[in-house]
Amino acid sequence: MQLQPKQRSKLDPSDDTQFYTSPRFVTHVDESFIDQLTNLYRERLKSHTRILDMMSSWVSHLPDEMEFAHVEGHGMNEEELARNPQLDHYFIHDLNQNPQFPLSDQNFDAVLNAVSIQYLQYPEAVFAEIHRILKPGGVVIVSFSNRMFFEKAIAAWRENTESGRIELVKDYFRAVDGFSEPEAISRQSSIPTFLQMLGGGGSDPFYAVIAQRI
Repeated sequence: MQLQPKQRSKLDPSDDTQFYTSPRFVTHVDESFIDQLTNLYRERLKSHTRILDMMSSWVSHLPDEMEFAHVEGHGMNEEELARNPQLDHYFIHDLNQNPQFPLSDQNFDAVLNAVSIQYLQYPEAVFAEIHRILKPGGVVIVSFSNRMFFEKAIAAWRENTESGRIELVKDYFRAVDGFSEPEAISRQSSIPTFLQMLGGGGSDPFYAVIAQRI
């Protein structure tokens, strides 16, 4: 898989660093989504392991009762990351400017990306980096819903269907030799989208794509 230049484009092409200058101390998905994500982490992560929470914020949604050997945070806003109580350390890095992580090979047991995958312009290179820093058998959990900063999401995401976005993330994994066949989790809201738009309630749909380094 190789995205075409048009697919990588954003409606707002300005420097991402400027967009993320001001902290946003909000959650971008609802409580139902967050509960499902925390439960997924509870099921798939192991205690006393090393975690990278990439494209993180002021919350990581990790289970409070689990102890990890180290949780490394990566993001674009220092104020947000500094407030995150689950991070042991963090660093600022713009993956759209440089898709290489300043991290050692095979140094993490898990890599997490929550509701941020839509902003990567060079996902093929980033997923190669994820593979590099993961230990053999390490797991990657990419979660997302149907929300986004529309102007900063890439065209391949904006112009896709929700099921198409699941396949897109699967293709990101498949673009790199050495990942297991990705597993998808899809839990739709019980309320149709048009009713949600009319204020009919319902929860955010929950999607996750999971793979391991072989």
